[in-house]
Amino acid sequence: MTSTESEGPRSAEDVELTILMPCLNESETIERCVVKALSYLESSGIHGEVVVADNGSTDGSQDLARSRGARVIDVPVRGYGAAVKAGIESAHGEFVVLGDSDDSYDFSDLDRFVAGLREGNDLVMGNRFRGTIDKGAMPFLHQYLGNPALSLIGRVFFRTTIGDFYCGIRAYRRSSFLALGAQANGMELGNEAIFRMVLQGYKVAEVPADLHPDGRSRPPHMRTWRDGWRGLRLFLLYCPRWLYVYPGIGAALAGTVLALLVAAGVVGEAGRGVAIAAVTACMLLLAAVAALSSAAVATLYAQQRGMLPVTAEGRRWQSRINLERLLVASGAAVVVPVVGSIVLLLRNLTSLEQWDLVFLGVVGAMGAAGIALSFLVGLLQFGQPPGG
Repeated sequence: MTSTESEGPRSAEDVELTILMPCLNESETIERCVVKALSYLESSGIHGEVVVADNGSTDGSQDLARSRGARVIDVPVRGYGAAVKAGIESAHGEFVVLGDSDDSYDFSDLDRFVAGLREGNDLVMGNRFRGTIDKGAMPFLHQYLGNPALSLIGRVFFRTTIGDFYCGIRAYRRSSFLALGAQANGMELGNEAIFRMVLQGYKVAEVPADLHPDGRSRPPHMRTWRDGWRGLRLFLLYCPRWLYVYPGIGAALAGTVLALLVAAGVVGEAGRGVAIAAVTACMLLLAAVAALSSAAVATLYAQQRGMLPVTAEGRRWQSRINLERLLVASGAAVVVPVVGSIVLLLRNLTSLEQWDLVFLGVVGAMGAAGIALSFLVGLLQFGQPPGG
């Protein structure tokens, strides 16, 4: 049994499955998708509905979908993600199968997704690389470079086994998706939902999905380089350790080793060579401080925005970090090189090596940067309970 707009609202208890299709000018394919979805509900005996979340179509897609029995909701905020969020919010089903309305996925065969949700998973991802990709269904660059590379980055960054982050068909437990608080309004919403579910410990599964050439005569809405960059940008924003922490640790280790080699007289010849090596070590150390400081601020901000979960370990660290302690540490980093410089100058100016002052200056700069960071951390923690 299906629900149409004219039948009025139904409670979530009455409907098990909502088949959701975001739509923007899909008059060539929307009817076929709706008919296939309705046929699946009828053949499977599942009590469900078909919902089309229209994002401002001007080609009559809304009327075509209604004529075939779908419930259509109008989404004024533009963007794929906005349509998906509005569609899931208005869904009556406990489960939501989400798929593109370009007829590239077969809505008459959804058993694997429904079974995955019934088994207790919160997200069931489709994986086109485990299914069948028909000839001409996916651009060469997407199939052999873009999707595999970005999905590999996602697996490494988020320690998950998902093999296809960009599959256009997937299934959510409605209550779990709504609890995520996903914010993206563009194509990157799909990845944001994955990141949040993985980071927050939701159950995620993956099933094979078959991809067919879409039935449109116009180009797809997706733009390869623009949407690829947006995806990579989101990976980095949701993973401060790869964006800041690991590079910061690497720079700190390299800078420290180089500084020790300079101090031991192993690297660089007297004069200009020593100065170049010393300056390089200092720049690495400054970069390390900047990266690790940014990691602290980015993590605090992301946790407050709900983008990253606050773990027990994170709470312990936050309980030890406050404005006053950071100011003491940063102030010491400023005072020590100032005093050291004065002592060196008073003792023997003529024998003072260039890199002595360079290192002392860099320590002072790091201390000054630490003071600025201290107040920024204090601002982020203002009004928060102890420990985050």
